[in-house]
Amino acid sequence: MRVTTIGAVAEIFDGPHATPTRTTIGPYFLNITSLNNGRLDLAESDHVSDEDFEKWTRRVTPRAGDLLFSYETRLGEAALMPAGVDACLGRRMALLRFKEEQVDPRYFLYYFLSPGFKKLIEARTVHGATVNRIALSTMADWPIELPILAEQQAIAEILGVLDDKIAANRKQADTAGGLVRALFDEASRGLPNSDQSFADLALVSGGGTPSTSSPEYWDGDINWATPTDITALTAPYLRSTGRMISVEGLANCASKLYPAGSILMTSRATIGAFAMTEVPTAVNQGFIVVNAEDPQLQWWLFHEMNSRVAEFTALANGATFLELSRGRFKELKVRLPAVGRINEFTAHASKLHGSASAAESESRMLATIRDTLLPQLISGRLRVRDAERQVEAVL
Repeated sequence: MRVTTIGAVAEIFDGPHATPTRTTIGPYFLNITSLNNGRLDLAESDHVSDEDFEKWTRRVTPRAGDLLFSYETRLGEAALMPAGVDACLGRRMALLRFKEEQVDPRYFLYYFLSPGFKKLIEARTVHGATVNRIALSTMADWPIELPILAEQQAIAEILGVLDDKIAANRKQADTAGGLVRALFDEASRGLPNSDQSFADLALVSGGGTPSTSSPEYWDGDINWATPTDITALTAPYLRSTGRMISVEGLANCASKLYPAGSILMTSRATIGAFAMTEVPTAVNQGFIVVNAEDPQLQWWLFHEMNSRVAEFTALANGATFLELSRGRFKELKVRLPAVGRINEFTAHASKLHGSASAAESESRMLATIRDTLLPQLISGRLRVRDAERQVEAVL
């Protein structure tokens, strides 16, 4: 392991400090939202005209193997530039272009995302009045540790196997989710509202927050969801929450402990983010919680609610943030096909959601393993061959 600096092994380029006119087609305009869990998400990128592309790439044109990162706001986010993509850097975006005889870009991506490098970013962050940023003018002098190139490549290969499996699982979950949405669209097409409301068909509930001044209410064994737990999900299955409450906390807030299989829908500020609970969970006041009287209706109601987010948002009101009241939601009528059609849909939906949930569960396990191996491999505390055995045991 040798100590060097970023400037000794890479060139640093930043993007323009202005914003071009966006277009619906053309080269990609990479922005901060294009960075997604160590991968470049082009679905979240804008486009620019060919004329603007030429202007915005006079300083640098991103090419395969460049490490893209944000130097303002979402610090610590990064991804590698793929091959065969025409793109220019957007505002607040920069890239590292490595000396290939010294650095494997895949390895440095993992190094960049590692806890050790995140601490370096925190230590070198310039705190501004509105946003925090990395001072690119000083970044070349940042100290880094690099193993020999062959070891970099071996580490990148091990961690890449896990990431490839995680990506495959995510695609499987997305495919299953798309199929079940298509089935619902087909089953609900042309259906008028029935004479039954959500309140007629389900128990519609809400939540609350235990007093934060009572420490005995917190850090217990009961999951307690906030909207952030839902919006952070990559698939609508909730197994854990960022905060936990105690038995005393549950007894002293407006939430019940809802069973696994409850529908959670955010009803404040962000309206219409969804999850199906997979463990008993309490919630704060930012939710509408739905449990069908007939369990055969639960997946139907889940997709019925998903399909009506625009309507829910239009019915929301509030002086400081939009909120869909539980009372208003209860009154809304529900589209219902014949019982046989519901049962058929539920059978398919349960199977497809089960497949997607299993894929997401495995991905979370693999991500935990990757995140455990990452700092150990990069620091040299774990040998490559030992890590290979651990990965082989779970794949």
